[in-house]
Amino acid sequence: MVLRLGNEHLWEIRAHAESTYPDECCGLLLGKIAQDSKTLVEVIATENVWSAAAAENFPSIEACEEDVSYTQRSHYAIAPEIMLKAQKSARDRQLNIIGIYHSHPDHPAIPSECDRVYAWYGYSYIIVSVQQGKASDLKSWSLDNDHQFQPEEIITVKSS
Repeated sequence: MVLRLGNEHLWEIRAHAESTYPDECCGLLLGKIAQDSKTLVEVIATENVWSAAAAENFPSIEACEEDVSYTQRSHYAIAPEIMLKAQKSARDRQLNIIGIYHSHPDHPAIPSECDRVYAWYGYSYIIVSVQQGKASDLKSWSLDNDHQFQPEEIITVKSS
């Protein structure tokens, strides 16, 4: 699968990631799905609502318990009511939620084990590395049939 997006989308994601540093940012990707590609139409920046209380809503997974800090510097969560609102908005516009983006402050743009465990099949997961406050590497990932992340090609297209 290929992810098609515009330069303005890349700019929005990078700007959001820099604005929340040293915490992780997060947001939703709305777009259209074709047989061999997804096309990003809109980036929705969301608040990172990760907290100790939010962590209780996630199943306890041994691989994720190595990081017991449970802070927004190493985790993200999107409020369920925001997901629902975005899903309704997308549906009303004949779009889908095609993915989620988040940042990795002072870490590479490679999914963590927690990212993998909590990921949903069919979504694109854009991760932007933010090094000392500046957005750097940006990559997209998607799950394969074995629930393992695989790199997803990003193609930058002209805005319409």
